Amino acid sequence: MTTVLIVLGGGLGAVLRYVADGALRGRLSVWATAAINVSGSFVLGVLAGAVAGGGLGGTALAVLGTGVCGGYTTFSTATIETLTLLRDKRYRDGVVYGLSTLVASVVAVWSGYALGAL
Repeated sequence: MTTVLIVLGGGLGAVLRYVADGALRGRLSVWATAAINVSGSFVLGVLAGAVAGGGLGGTALAVLGTGVCGGYTTFSTATIETLTLLRDKRYRDGVVYGLSTLVASVVAVWSGYALGAL
């Protein structure tokens, strides 16, 4: 049953990502993907922190974290957007985008974890 719920959560996360991307892309360009990945990392951190703090079970983390957050976030799109910037000889933009997305996502998951563990 957990596997089915993860699949359904992944579908929900993918739809949420599609909607968020549509809402953000016009204003943020490639940074829409970064915003989605950072927000998803924060939510995943909150969930993992809640599990560590005893407020959430492992099955919920699997469904919400692996399923919903996994379907919502997309590292592969961020990497292709970084590659596209580099390929277009926008080297500074590519390096800034790639590194800032990674650093911001790690800070977000760490912050979320701290919050979730309270």
